[in-house]
Order: sequence, then structure tokens, then C-alpha cells
Amino acid sequence: MTPVSRRRSTLQILLLSAGFFVLVAISVASVFLVNKAREDNSWVVHTVEVESQVANLLVDIRRAESATRAYLLTSAPPYLSEYQSAAAGIPAALNHLQMMTVDNPAQVANAAKLKAAVEQRLAEFALGIERVKNNDVATSIDILRKGTSTEAVEAIARIGRDLRTEEDRLLAMRTATADRTQVLASSVTIAGSCMVLALAALSLVLLRQSSRARDEAEARLRDSNVNLETIVDERTADLREANEEIQRFAYIVSHDLRSPLVNIMGFTSELEELRGDIFKRIATLNRFVSLAPAMEDATDVAEPELEGSDKQLSDDFNESLGFIKSSIAKMDRLISAILNLTREGRREFKAERIDLRELIDGIVKTVAHQAVEANATIEVGALPNLVSDRLALEQIFSNLIDNALKYLKDGVPGEIAIEGRTKLGFAIFEVTDNGRGIDPKDHQRIFDLFRRAGTQDKPGQGIGLAHVRALVRRLGGTMSVASELHSGSTFTVTLPVNWSGKQRDKES
Repeated sequence: MTPVSRRRSTLQILLLSAGFFVLVAISVASVFLVNKAREDNSWVVHTVEVESQVANLLVDIRRAESATRAYLLTSAPPYLSEYQSAAAGIPAALNHLQMMTVDNPAQVANAAKLKAAVEQRLAEFALGIERVKNNDVATSIDILRKGTSTEAVEAIARIGRDLRTEEDRLLAMRTATADRTQVLASSVTIAGSCMVLALAALSLVLLRQSSRARDEAEARLRDSNVNLETIVDERTADLREANEEIQRFAYIVSHDLRSPLVNIMGFTSELEELRGDIFKRIATLNRFVSLAPAMEDATDVAEPELEGSDKQLSDDFNESLGFIKSSIAKMDRLISAILNLTREGRREFKAERIDLRELIDGIVKTVAHQAVEANATIEVGALPNLVSDRLALEQIFSNLIDNALKYLKDGVPGEIAIEGRTKLGFAIFEVTDNGRGIDPKDHQRIFDLFRRAGTQDKPGQGIGLAHVRALVRRLGGTMSVASELHSGSTFTVTLPVNWSGKQRDKES
């Protein structure tokens, strides 16, 4: 990632974080302000309700007063009923007003005064009605004329004005507070919305820049892929040509090495033939025999008797010839192995459907005599069928089974098992034995060409497993070993179930 891309990504993250915090802040502030506005509006409504309650109370008092006057003047029962109806609701209205004004100490005091004045006024009404009932109409009318200016009437009027004045003040104050809260809530919402819009616009700009940069990067990547494919094709062609050249070179070198090797073998044979004649002559000289009888004896005696240093010299000569012959034989085997490998490398693999159980059974039959000699049993489990190269599979499993038989522990009945399963388009085969095992430090070594591990008491050139791994790779698979010393070995071969012939075989 370029520094510009990192800065752009960092800025986008910061913008997203800022947008998130702005939204959270707006949400919290909006909830707070909405609740505050609701609370302020509820106080405004409460003030209006208090004013309404005061007005209704005063109206009920006037109704009771009007009904009382009418009853005093006319003694008509309907006016008495109207008075009783109006007077009955006044105590409850007073109590309700007191409950509504408990939040304001001034109004609490006014409500208490109003209650006392109203109770006094109601007592005057009741006294007048009682005199009418007692036929003292003249006194009741006289009290009525004087009642318009009693202390209770003035107190009710004054306290009513005080209550309304205080509520008007509270109404104005609470209305202003509610208006400010609503304005603040609107301002916060508008400001937050503007910030969100600004962040969204900036994010869109950055998104367009990122999209443009991504498109440019994708275009460059496509160009790079095209160039890379071209380079890979060129390198693959070069590698294939180099491999073919190496194989040709190995074939030529191995073939040409045979010529001096044959000469060495021929001269070694001649040296071996001359050895007898040379040491006969040495024996003859040591015995001080004349030349003619010595030559006659040389034709008759195959090998004269040697003594002392001459015998030691003869033994050293024989030993040297033995070393030369064994080295020649070993080099001949190595050259033959290299030639076989180069021929195998040039062979074109052919994909065909193979009954692997039938193939393994055939291999087991060919090594049956070896298994009997090694006191070993070979168990073949379930094996999946493959589409692959038949000859390569025969070489792979023949080598693994032959190695399992070759490196069993002495005196222990051999147990060799061959099993297989499929997974995700691949067949996994395991060849397990209870043989000598392989030291973990040699697990890689055994797959190297001309390298061997453990006690070298079995014939071989260290080519088999290297050849097997090369075949497995050409078939598009992998190979591994799991083993411990004296605990047997398990060779695992993984191959495609349907090998198309276009995998590593093409690359190699």
C-alpha cells in the first residue's frame, strides 16, 4: 500500500469515526433536548391548568353567591338547589388547587389564604340561608345588602388576583424556557444534520477518489498480470528448454562416460592377467633359477609360491585390483541409473483410467517370493481409482513396496499395509510398514539423489525414492514420510484423482 493510499484510508477511518461520534452526540443531545422540551411544555400546560382551576373556583364561588342572593330574595327552592350544587364542589376545587400549587411556595400560601376566605364566605352564605329557613327574611336581606363589601369578598378577590398574577409570571417564564429549548433542539438538529451532510459529502469525495485509485490499481494489476503471464511463459519455456538440455547433457555425459569406463575395465582385466606372469618372474628371480628353465616352469606353473615382501606385494596388488573393479562396477551402476532417469524424464505421460486395486495386486504378486523370504505379509485395503499414468504409478508403488520389504527388522514378522482415500479431488495413499524406521533428521535426505540413510547393508544407489518423488511431482502430487527409528515408516503419496496431463508434467 502506497503512502497516499494509507493516508486516504486513515482519513476515511477518521471521517467514519467522526460521523459516528457526531451521530451519537446528535442523538444524545436530541433525546436530552426533546425530554427537556417536553418537561418545559408540561410546566406551561400546568400553569395554564392552575389558572383555569383558579378561574373555575372563582366562578363556582360567584355561582354560589348568586344562588344565595336569589334564594334570599325569593326563597325559591331551585335557587337553594343551585347554591347547594355550587357549594358542594368548592371544597374539592380548593383541595385540587392546593395540590396543583405545591411546587411554588408563594402559591401555596395564596391557596391557603384563599381557602380560608372561601370557607368564611361559604359560612356567610350558609348563615343567610339558615335565617331564610327560619323566616328571618328581613335580617337576611339586610346582611345581603352589607355582604357585597365584607372582608371575605375582598380577600377572595385580592387572593384571586395574586394567584393569577403569579401564574401569569410563571407562564411567561416557562413559555420562554420552552421556546428556548425548542430553538436549541432545532439548532442542534440542524447543525448536526449539516455536519453529517458535510461528512457524507467528504466521504463521497474520498470514496470516488478511492474508487478511481482502485480502478487505476486494477488496471495496473491487469497489465502486470499480462506481463507476468508473458514472463512466466517465457521463463517456463526457458526452464523446459534448460531441463531438456540438462537431460540431453546428462544422457550424453553418461553415455560418453561409458567409453573410458570400458577402457578402464579392459585394462584392469589385462592387469589382472599380467599379474600372474609378473609375480612368476619375481619368484623365479628370487630362487636364482636360470632363464630357460624358469620360462619352461612358467608355462607349467599357474602361480609360483611367493614369500615375504613379495607375497605382501601380491596381496596389495590383488586388493587394489579389487577396489578398482568394485569402483568400476559402482560407477557403471550409477551411469546406468542416470541413463534410466534421463530416459524416464523424456517419456511422455499418458492419462488413463486405472483400477488401482488391480495394479497394486499385480505388484504384490511380483514380490510374493520376497515377502515369503522376509516372513512378511502385505495387506491391501480400499483403494480409489485414478486417472493417471499407469507406468509411473507402477514405478511409484513398486519402489515403495520393495523398500518396505528390504528394510524390515530382522527376526520380526513384517507387516506392510497399503490403503487409500479421497479428499477434495485428491487421492491419499499410505504405505505403512513395521520395519527399521528412519531417523527424523534423515527424512529429507532419503529423497535426495544418491543419498541414503541408516545402516548401508542393503544393495542400492540411493536413486529409488528420488525417482519416486520426481514421478509424483510430475503427476501433480506430493510425497512425505512419517517415521521414527525402530518404529516403522509411513510413506504418504497424494495424487489428483483426475490428472489431466497438464499439471506439473508440463512444467517439468
